[in-house]
Amino acid sequence: MTEMKLKALAKINLGLDVLRRREDGYHEVRMIMQTVSLYDKIIIQKIKKPEIQVKTNLFYVPENENNLVYQAAKLLMDEFCLKSGVHIDLQKFIPVAAGMAGGSSDAAAVLYGMNQMFHLNLSKRELMKRGVKIGADVPYCIMRGTALAEGIGEELSPLPPMPNCKVLVAKPPVSVSTKFVYENLRLDEAAIHPDIDVLLEGLKEGNLKKIASNMGNILESVTIPNYPVISEIQNEMLRYGALNAMMSGSGPTVFGLFEDESLAEKAYSSLREGDLAKQVYLTDIYNNRR
Repeated sequence: MTEMKLKALAKINLGLDVLRRREDGYHEVRMIMQTVSLYDKIIIQKIKKPEIQVKTNLFYVPENENNLVYQAAKLLMDEFCLKSGVHIDLQKFIPVAAGMAGGSSDAAAVLYGMNQMFHLNLSKRELMKRGVKIGADVPYCIMRGTALAEGIGEELSPLPPMPNCKVLVAKPPVSVSTKFVYENLRLDEAAIHPDIDVLLEGLKEGNLKKIASNMGNILESVTIPNYPVISEIQNEMLRYGALNAMMSGSGPTVFGLFEDESLAEKAYSSLREGDLAKQVYLTDIYNNRR
């Protein structure tokens, strides 16, 4: 095997709660993660030189050790003393720095692909254990599907699959620093925490409306006041019939869940034609695990 073509799928958060700031600076979270069918394309090719080459389709995405795909490849090359190198062609479609785990999913795909290509025989759990060294979302991106994430995001429990629906994704023309959001998050008595337990009930019941109506993201309390366009996109999706619309991760991407495909398409067209969002995609729930 000298070449592998892979899909690195995006994620959304159906619920995102932050419980506390830990002494090590990380935040303890409780999140419900969901894979969607929007993806980056990755081609890994084996090369003779024991080096890592990265090529991307976006000029602002690094092609060196600052890219998580490079870090994923290096982790396995160093651990297993691989004599061959890899050329990684990364075609980005998932919005960058947008709360959809694009970089983490790319890294997860490279770990998975190199495990197959070099016959490393690592189990999924062993890959996930290595993935957390690259980023907290990487183990989930290796697992995929519907999952409860706890700890710093690396403690994962598989959940019943999310009911099928259309997912409208829109990223406004702003960039949000995850570090800024977490540093300015206030976990005092006034903080409104999403009810993760009710979301879990909705998933067990397979009740899309219950899931949608109880979605919540505590990070919106920081991001929306600083970037009101997020709220404008949410309102636009709701105006066109979304069951609910919410920011994913630390933002600024907004996603809306639609039961009616024709309404989703109308909302998609409206956002594409307007100036609220720079990137707009209409996609689906993805429930297959690796």
